[in-house]
Formats: sequence, structure tokens, C-alpha cells
Amino acid sequence: MKPVTDTADLAQSLREVLGRAQRTLREQGGRRGLTATQTEALGYVLREGPMTITVLANRQRVRSQSMGATVCVLRERGLVTVTPDPSDGRQKVVAATDEARAFVSEARTMRADWLAKQLETLSPAERQTLAAAYPVLDRLFP
Repeated sequence: MKPVTDTADLAQSLREVLGRAQRTLREQGGRRGLTATQTEALGYVLREGPMTITVLANRQRVRSQSMGATVCVLRERGLVTVTPDPSDGRQKVVAATDEARAFVSEARTMRADWLAKQLETLSPAERQTLAAAYPVLDRLFP
């Protein structure tokens, strides 16, 4: 692999490798039967807390009816609860369950374990190079 010296080439190379990394790590955690849309919806509820189906639909840029079907699957899997909105009975509030938190925690552990095994295949110098690059990557992607 030739060294990348041009900023545009570096940007393209980083985009490609980080995209592959994201896809590979996602596969390692396993969706365990959830679609990408369901996984993303669960992530919003876990990160941002309880929200209405309408707000969740807006976050994912889908119709409320479509999000309702997504939430129904998550509820059937025991990953969310759905209750009436106390301020507007026509709305439903979606909240993550303890099972959802365990589900996500297990997936994160699986990804971290897989990545640690991959890092063990590198030489100490290669691992040190990655460690040295971490602060720069952290600044680029806060």
C-alpha cells in the first residue's frame, strides 16, 4: 500500500477503512434477529431515553405508522415497553427495558472481545501505532 500524502486521498482512504470497520464490528455484535431499523430505533431509545413513537419516527425519518410496526417487534422481543403518554393519551411512549440494556451490553462485549483478538494478531509496534493514532481519531470524531 502506497503512502497517502494528499488530504483528499487520505479522506477517501479513511472513509473506506472506517466504513469497513463499522460494518465488521456491527456483524461481530450480531443483530440477533433485529433489522437495521429496529436496532437503530432501540439505540435512540437507549441513548435518549423514553420518547413517543412520533419523535422516534422523526429521528429515523420514517412515518409514525412504520415506526409503530418497528416498535411492535421490539415490544414482542421484550426490548421496549409502550405506555400511553401522560400528557397526550393519543400518543404512545417507548422506553427501553433492562433486557434491552443487557442485549446491547452483550453485543458490545462481543465486539470488544473480537477486536481484542484481532489486535493480538498485530505486532507490538503496530498496536503502538494504533494507540498513538487514537487521540487524533478521537478529535476527528468527538
